[in-house]
Amino acid sequence: MITVIGEALIDLVSVRGGEPLAHPGGSPANVAVGLSRLGVPVHLITRHGRDPHGALIAAHLAASTVEVAPGSAHAGRTSVARADLDAAGAATYTFDIAWELPEPIRVPATTRCVHTGSIAATLAPGADAVRRVLAAEHASGTTLVSYDPNCRPSLMGDRERTRTRIESLVALSDVVKVSDEDLEWLYPGRDFVAAADAWRALGPSLVVVTRGAEGSYGVCRAGHATAPARPVRVVDTVGAGDAYTAGLLDALRRRNLLDPAGIRDLDPTTLGTLLADASVVAALTCSRAGANPPTAAELSAYRRTHGLSCEAGRE
Repeated sequence: MITVIGEALIDLVSVRGGEPLAHPGGSPANVAVGLSRLGVPVHLITRHGRDPHGALIAAHLAASTVEVAPGSAHAGRTSVARADLDAAGAATYTFDIAWELPEPIRVPATTRCVHTGSIAATLAPGADAVRRVLAAEHASGTTLVSYDPNCRPSLMGDRERTRTRIESLVALSDVVKVSDEDLEWLYPGRDFVAAADAWRALGPSLVVVTRGAEGSYGVCRAGHATAPARPVRVVDTVGAGDAYTAGLLDALRRRNLLDPAGIRDLDPTTLGTLLADASVVAALTCSRAGANPPTAAELSAYRRTHGLSCEAGRE
């Protein structure tokens, strides 16, 4: 099982000022849905209201068979992100969000990997609880810790203070996925390869940088690898990074690498296949509206159609 900790919210998506459409979202919730659709047992520790938006989220999670932690629904309002899409489908976000976690926080004993990121890991008061969980799982030495900063500058405040917090979470992680846009905001003018190498030196066994149409780059202890972006007709990019994360974690699971010790021996050749697998999941998400990642069946059909390997690796 993979346990995901973080926000579930509603994306109100507008295309160049048009009437907004409501889509369930939130980076961690998107990752949980993406994993479950790929056949991975998922436990989501989140927070949403008992209002119409919350009901939409609950139905969305249930439809994707995501197991939601007790206490995740509360009497307050559900958080909202407003996403304005440009002509190319790229999103600009504004937020109306509050973040806290249901107590006590219980990670199921069957959890092999804990993933978190974005608002959940940086916005108080919930972020402090998230950090405590990551620190405990990291100290156990048996649970893989995965982290995606997914920076939201309008919510995260002072850049230097945010950078310090993010770097402390990177140091508690085994796998980190970050976009080149996130790195540019955190380290203006710094080369993404240098930034990834610096983060790898903080402790993670794997750091992956997604670069949109330029593909992705990964660095592990034994070296680095790259993978191109899969060409698709882009409807929008909402949830693409989260789909990539789900694809990456699923690819690790299928190769029996959801283990802090096992991933330390990752080689560049295997890394390249992991990046390629994740890129396909992200591409399919970009080909349709909203954070709507593919199922395992859709992914298999795409691979057959495009002559890609369907090798599943070891369980």
